[in-house]
Amino acid sequence: MPKYLEMTADKFTFRVATDRLYTAEGVWILPQPGSTQVRVGLADYLQQHNGDVAFANVKAVGTKVAAGDQFAEIETIKAMVDLHAPISGTIVEVNAALNAGPEAINQSPYEAGWLAAIEPSDWAADRPKLLGPAAYFPVMQAQVQKDLKGL
Repeated sequence: MPKYLEMTADKFTFRVATDRLYTAEGVWILPQPGSTQVRVGLADYLQQHNGDVAFANVKAVGTKVAAGDQFAEIETIKAMVDLHAPISGTIVEVNAALNAGPEAINQSPYEAGWLAAIEPSDWAADRPKLLGPAAYFPVMQAQVQKDLKGL
């Protein structure tokens, strides 16, 4: 179980797992122990902000993505959300459990709700562009404050 940085705003609590990296948009990246692969998923704020996930569509295994390319989309009660690859590489696994239970993204965004595993093509180049949890936390806090003000 990861440790978390937490903030509460209004009636919501938002958590940032401290064992992974993030994009400013709220996609997390977790290097897999004993492997060169990384898992990716939605940060707690991003899944709460968009509402209950009804459907998750991740590009197929074998798809090559560049950092910034759309690699998945989720459909929620509020919107269709395009998700962009945090790194360049090849999708090597898709979380098949999401087909039957996409709500895992909301219920367990940092564990069971992961979206895909990617084999990085240039981890050394992509890694410095990602945010550590302490750097992502204030980005998330600013997004929460903006949402509360209705901007």
